[in-house]
Amino acid sequence: QVQLREFGGGLVQAGGSLSLSCEGSGRTFSVFTNYAMGWFRQAPGKEREFVAAIRWSDRSTTYGDSVKGRITIFGDSARNTVYLQMNNLEPEDTAVYLCAAANRWQWPPSEYDFWGQGTQVTVSS
Repeated sequence: QVQLREFGGGLVQAGGSLSLSCEGSGRTFSVFTNYAMGWFRQAPGKEREFVAAIRWSDRSTTYGDSVKGRITIFGDSARNTVYLQMNNLEPEDTAVYLCAAANRWQWPPSEYDFWGQGTQVTVSS
C-alpha cells in the first residue's frame, strides 16, 4: 500500500511563488520501485492537466506546455519526497494540485498507479 501526501498549497498573488511537496510512504513505497512521480492539477470545470514528472533513476524531468519555464520539479530520494517549485504564478494556475506515483518502466508514464488527495493552490490577480 502506498500513500502520497501533498503539502504547501495556499493563496498567493499573481507573480508570486509557491513550493509544493509530496511525501510517499507505505510498506511498498520505494523510490526504486515507484519509477516516477508526477504532479497534475485540476481546476473547477476543467480536465485534469499534467504539470510535471520526474524519474527517480536519473532525475529526468518532463513538463506540461502551460508551465514550462515557470515550474521546476525535483526530488529527495532520502526523504521519499518530490517537490514542485512554482514561480511567476498566474491566476490560471489556480487548481487542486495532485501528486502521483507510477510503478512502471515507461517514461514518461502514460498512467499513474497511486494518487494523493491534492492541495489547493489559489492565485489572486
